[in-house]
Amino acid sequence: MPTRILPAVGDADSVRSLTTLLSQLPDAEPVAPVSDSTQLVDTLARLAAESVDELPEVVVVHERIGPVPALELVREVALRFPAVGVILVTTDVGPGLFAAAMDAGARGLVTLPLNYEDLANRVQAVAQWSVGVRRHLGHGGDVFTGVGGTVVTVSGAKGGVGATFAAVQLALAAQASGRSTALVDLDLQSGDIASYLDVQFRRSVVDLAAITDISPRILAEAVFRHDSGVALLLAPGEGERGEEVTDRAARQIIGALRSRYEVVVVDCGAQLSGAGAAAVELAERALLVTTPDVVAVRAAKRTVRMWDRLQIRKAEETTVVVNRHTRSTEIQPALIKKITGTAVAATTVPAAFRELQAAVDAGRVHALDGRSTVRQALWALAAELGLVRAPETALVRRTGGRGRGADRGPAGFRRRRE
Repeated sequence: MPTRILPAVGDADSVRSLTTLLSQLPDAEPVAPVSDSTQLVDTLARLAAESVDELPEVVVVHERIGPVPALELVREVALRFPAVGVILVTTDVGPGLFAAAMDAGARGLVTLPLNYEDLANRVQAVAQWSVGVRRHLGHGGDVFTGVGGTVVTVSGAKGGVGATFAAVQLALAAQASGRSTALVDLDLQSGDIASYLDVQFRRSVVDLAAITDISPRILAEAVFRHDSGVALLLAPGEGERGEEVTDRAARQIIGALRSRYEVVVVDCGAQLSGAGAAAVELAERALLVTTPDVVAVRAAKRTVRMWDRLQIRKAEETTVVVNRHTRSTEIQPALIKKITGTAVAATTVPAAFRELQAAVDAGRVHALDGRSTVRQALWALAAELGLVRAPETALVRRTGGRGRGADRGPAGFRRRRE
């Protein structure tokens, strides 16, 4: 059986030299190369959605791949696609890099300039390892499987604009539609998700920060299963411990979660940390919540520009959510779109704090009345973002049929009458 090899190389010259050598290897079947980290992960996810057997046995990652650094990319591929063996191509042959690559999950290193014998030996060894892992996966094991979920980050243009409340409701909507959902509090110094949902749990995201190999069992011990079904990974009770969650730790934690849950909603707060920046960079959708006033919109513009300068995320790849919107305000979504240069969600969240105050004060925002216009808007936003199953799919899952006798709830969800 031929060995399928997927090269991940950034520059054209390296692509040509690597693919030429790979095509000369015995029983090798090089596939079309990818040019950046995002394309690599997307390609593997698409193949894994069909079957584990569709994945290439070997992925060759060049050290100059981007935008995600090579070692972080190796770690993400090893975590999300355990049946794929990764080889790192690098000019550094020192023991430090070798140890770091092994810790990240690489199965081998090949030094530059490329040598046919070295490459052939490494590819053969890694391919044999990959076949063995797939045989093991066929009998089940304590490993991550699956394509990987959708990651959505929710950030505030400034404090007090409602980002945490929005993140909680998006997660609740996704879970209610039948999708397994995790809600992560990366507002590390002042996270409020535990207060909004009235939970007390001694574990937090900090407990995963120092672990280099997060297994499903370790992850299950760190998350708290809420009554709504949402899996919570909370911020630390001691805010100063938030510094322990580095950008590298955040990447690994989010990678572990997205391999376990269909939807991962991350509350990044209003202050940019290394962990929050990593989450925004990794996310499929990055939301920036603002209110329609001059101060908040200016803050949103500053945030968007900062993300762009730091090469975290481009303005056009960011979606602004307008909270506390009224028709009478002078600042409307079209103007916010023009000022920030971002996309703006079609769904706006109305200004109706009286509906929320009792639920927020009681720490039971998950029990908010379904007639609340704020909840309806946020659940509609979840549908707009693609975080929920199609209403008819969720209905069939709950009723086992066409849903006769069910009533329609917020955002088009059908619920049984109690």
